[in-house]
Amino acid sequence: MSDDVRRLASRAATEENEGECCRCAGERDTPLGSAVQPSLLVRDLGRVDYQQTWQAMIDFTAARSDSTADELWCCEHPPVFTLGQAGRAEHLLSDLGIPLVKSDRGGQITYHGPGQVVIYVLLDLSRRRLKVRALVSAIEQAVIELLAAHGVLAERHAGAPGVYVGAAKVAALGLRVRRSYSYHGVSLNVDMELSPFAAINPCGFPGLPVTQTRDLGIFLTPSQAAMALAEHLAVQLECRQQ
Repeated sequence: MSDDVRRLASRAATEENEGECCRCAGERDTPLGSAVQPSLLVRDLGRVDYQQTWQAMIDFTAARSDSTADELWCCEHPPVFTLGQAGRAEHLLSDLGIPLVKSDRGGQITYHGPGQVVIYVLLDLSRRRLKVRALVSAIEQAVIELLAAHGVLAERHAGAPGVYVGAAKVAALGLRVRRSYSYHGVSLNVDMELSPFAAINPCGFPGLPVTQTRDLGIFLTPSQAAMALAEHLAVQLECRQQ
């Protein structure tokens, strides 16, 4: 799969449409690259290595131009802890033998593993006339709306980006913006082994509880949850275009 991820970064920045490798949202309404309502390509990468996917995002962002379509990359990762650009290593409390990767995203430490949906948000913020705070709000609201559609009340917590059900965090986010292009994104706990979170201070908060959609009575597979969340995110992005 590593070769596929590398090819994606170089190919996606120059090709407008690839019928078999992507699912498209919004193309029926506007042409690709419209400054009014840009199209959004949704790609399902499957389970992929974190570092290779991170490098693919960097390569995609470096190669893209004003005419490159925005994309959402949906995937899962093998077990890995990731530390944000300003993250502190002391938030890793014990060694479980799980790799720790120092990333260039915002935020502190989190865990990725099978059964968790990750959506990477590769957008031209200038073309969408979208500020970073509005993007964060759109991502959070997409998760909130997804859970609400299944009867679960979720919310934001002031000063702690992400989405919570009660005190427990169900979705985390971290972004990077270069030349007004965003990458990294959001992780949603769906149907995974949560015990590795006990080895960290999730997002830098000691003792922060975490939960997942399965334990909230939402019985979506990770693939189903990814596609549903991508659809909600597409709607939120459209709503927030200035």
